[in-house]
Amino acid sequence: MASLKPKNSHIADSVAIAKRYHQSYQGSPAEAYVTARGLGAVASRFGMGYVDSALPGHERYTGYLAIPYLRPAGGEDGVATVRFRCVADQCVKAPDGSYLFQAGQKEQHTGHGKFMTLPGDPPRLYNTPALIEPSPLLVVVEGEFDTQSWALADIPAVGAPGTGTWRDYWTPALLGYEVVYLIAEDEPGLVFMDQLAADIPNGKVIKMADHQDSNALLCNSGPEALKKRIGL
Repeated sequence: MASLKPKNSHIADSVAIAKRYHQSYQGSPAEAYVTARGLGAVASRFGMGYVDSALPGHERYTGYLAIPYLRPAGGEDGVATVRFRCVADQCVKAPDGSYLFQAGQKEQHTGHGKFMTLPGDPPRLYNTPALIEPSPLLVVVEGEFDTQSWALADIPAVGAPGTGTWRDYWTPALLGYEVVYLIAEDEPGLVFMDQLAADIPNGKVIKMADHQDSNALLCNSGPEALKKRIGL
């Protein structure tokens, strides 16, 4: 796990970027995709956006979902960065127009990244505002959609961008909880969460059934199923 903090604490103009793309979200393909994932009720809370008319230098993100990384304090530096996620029909939909994830099938992102990050931006922990919520427990997952899924279950959660992205300087934020549930959806995720559990005495690794991620469980069984999975 990397131990050095990044030099840049936030991406310049990230607040303006997030606001610009949030204005294009309503009625967009991004809104349809997020709603299909069962996350429509929290989309505004997380500031979701859509790159319809790209800012200069952002042309490569046109047609992508925009996911801002909000900061707890808000204000002028209330957005640390923005990540982009492909939601193009040819990548996320079957020929009949249904979303591939709804049938448990993998999306087909060929020739471009499913996720794209602003140049020079280091891995960041998603949904850090959850770390200041008064709670005896915290959930750690991989990915933004899984993090948002736990918000619908009223459980504070943070998300790593993926396996191998964890930074050592994120770990101290987890130590003050009675229990931190580390959610693993597959074998690489299990290795990742086992490694993290070795560094925190309050960590409890939870393996999801049938390689479902948190968002799939939310869509298939509702938010109470997420609570039940961690024994609540």
